[in-house]
Amino acid sequence: MSRMNTHPAPPSVATLDLGISGMTCASCVTRVEKALKKVPGVIDAEVNLATESARVSYRPSEQIEARLSRAVRDAGYEPRAADALGQTPDASPWAGFGVVTVGLVLSLPLVLPMLADLTGRHWMLPAWQQFLLATPVQFVLGARFYVAGWHALKARTGNMDLLVAIGTTAGWALSVWLWVTAPEGAMPHLYFEASAVVVTLVLLGKWLEARAKRQTTAAIRALHALRPEQAHLIGLDGEVDVPLAEVLVGDRLVVRPGERFPADGVLLEGHTQVDESMLTGEALPVTRDVGARLTGGSINGEGRVVMRVGAVGSETVLARIIRLVEDAQAAKAPIQRLVDQVSAVFVPVVLGIAVLTLLAWLAWGASGEEAIIHAVAVLVIACPCALGLATPAAIMAGTGVAAKHGIFIKDSQALEIAHRVDTVAFDKTGTLTVGQPRLLAFEVVPGQDEAALLGAAASLQSGGEHPLARAVVQAARARDMALDAPDDVRAVPGRGSEGSVGVRSYLMGSLRWMEELQVPLGVLAGRATELQRQGATVSALVERTGDGLTLRALLAFGDEPKPGARQALAELRARGIRTVMISGDNCGAAEAMGRRLGLRPEDGEVLAEVLPADKAAAVGRLKAGGHIVAMVGDGVNDAPALAAADVGLAMGNGTDVAMHAAGITLMRGDPLLVADALDVSARTVTKIRQNLFWAFVYNVAGIPLAALGYLSPVIASAAMAMSSVSVMSNALLLRRWRQLTA
Repeated sequence: MSRMNTHPAPPSVATLDLGISGMTCASCVTRVEKALKKVPGVIDAEVNLATESARVSYRPSEQIEARLSRAVRDAGYEPRAADALGQTPDASPWAGFGVVTVGLVLSLPLVLPMLADLTGRHWMLPAWQQFLLATPVQFVLGARFYVAGWHALKARTGNMDLLVAIGTTAGWALSVWLWVTAPEGAMPHLYFEASAVVVTLVLLGKWLEARAKRQTTAAIRALHALRPEQAHLIGLDGEVDVPLAEVLVGDRLVVRPGERFPADGVLLEGHTQVDESMLTGEALPVTRDVGARLTGGSINGEGRVVMRVGAVGSETVLARIIRLVEDAQAAKAPIQRLVDQVSAVFVPVVLGIAVLTLLAWLAWGASGEEAIIHAVAVLVIACPCALGLATPAAIMAGTGVAAKHGIFIKDSQALEIAHRVDTVAFDKTGTLTVGQPRLLAFEVVPGQDEAALLGAAASLQSGGEHPLARAVVQAARARDMALDAPDDVRAVPGRGSEGSVGVRSYLMGSLRWMEELQVPLGVLAGRATELQRQGATVSALVERTGDGLTLRALLAFGDEPKPGARQALAELRARGIRTVMISGDNCGAAEAMGRRLGLRPEDGEVLAEVLPADKAAAVGRLKAGGHIVAMVGDGVNDAPALAAADVGLAMGNGTDVAMHAAGITLMRGDPLLVADALDVSARTVTKIRQNLFWAFVYNVAGIPLAALGYLSPVIASAAMAMSSVSVMSNALLLRRWRQLTA
């Protein structure tokens, strides 16, 4: 088993990844899935030919892993030893070519007489020499086809190996029969070269296919390589090198210039520039000062720094990213399910066509050897290798190249849907704006102490994490105000908060909340309207007194658009995609920010006064018009909307909850990546369709040509091998993808 990592899941259902070797075509995928689903407790199983892995959902029970391994083995395949997918080092480009070399050396003398015929020279190796050259190829190098074909027969199914084994054995046996029954001194036409060359070409095709597979998993191997093997721990006896596995949360580590940060944490000492390009796709180093967050795997710049570890192992950002990529590459795309259904009946149908070809040629008056050769060509050309690789190969290449640019696709369904998106809804704060609003104005009711009220508002918000709360605290500290610890603070979702500062009780929140509480704005009503018209987000500070709730002050906040946000919206509009901003602000503030971003509020591109709990409903209304909707957000309150959308895109600078709910994570938090994510989805789906088209063309066009006698077994085997290679090569062209906004 290549991987046996249990992924987080509800207690009643667990998920397991198994490595499986020996699968050769889409029919193998179907057979392994059926075997795994028969194991008691298994809910679902998805097998991926390109990654040679299976993902099994099951109800925990005794010895389930052993039973799953046994099921794989009984189906005729080999469960691999447990080691994480992608952690194996890069193999030599020529790894595994030795078997192909032997086949080429033994087959070449058999083919040379055919080539000599083209130049007018007629000579042929004696039959016994042809037999000695072809037999090792047939039964030693080709032993894998017999073993796998036999297992398929026992399971009452068929696969590529069975077709190759039957076809080449028929050619070899026919040659032996013609040899032993030929009159003494006669030189019959033998087909040893056909069987030997077919086996060799199939082995060559599988080697080229395996080599291409290694390239598609390069993204995962590159991510694993970001983990350093050792860390410089500051212990009781000074600085000491320890294995990364021994690093604990809270440890202090030294990171020298040019080294990778071993884990996530916070910068304690020093100042440096950090290269996070492998994680975020951002080429330029970013400045990190004391107190800044550090991500494991990124590269330290010119400074020697000390960090405190905040997360290790599977809890690090890098580990979560690796899981995202592995999950996307292991999952089965919806379109692949149709291919698997076709493949399940494909091999039996091909065997039937081969028998009909044999009988038809015999009925037509052809000799037995000619009829057999045409039937062999049908068996060889029809191997469904390319069908099984068409979809997963493209998905692996697409998710891999996206990961290099900071776009992490969590599941293949999101990848397959994203290209059809025609409406993109953006959360405003932290997604289209910087998310760090400033206090622009503090308007107090005449006769009130401005400094005392600002101190009270900042004290009330001192424990809050909302961007507006931080803005109030920052404004107070800029004036060197001492803050008091609040009591009985209670957050009111989507509205504000309330609590006590000293002996006084306050509420601070949106004007909408004030309307619900029937708090009059009095002399500040006109000022509130003016501030909203200018695009500010306005909140109110209210004191609870013996006479009820009394307005004390208005607070006006302003945010700035993210660099590139306007360009990102324009890029999507240029692609024919409608863009919408969803905001909890009042209409005036939301529309003013929308216009700064190039949106048209009059066309419904700004949805204002949307409470966090109502964002999912807003997305639902957009979908109700028959649109395919993508939602882009970064906060906890965006998670329901991200899940409700057809495709959710979470900003990587946001919360874990948002990233868990989304199908795609944009690590840089850059709105420009949205268009890139949709583009890489479109390119990947295009490759899937191209691959499936050519895979079907090879079979649909090749089988009739072989049955009618236009393809020899040698040409058929070359075409079959090239079908797999062409599918993998076409998928690998995705590695050339470049960002639209680069």
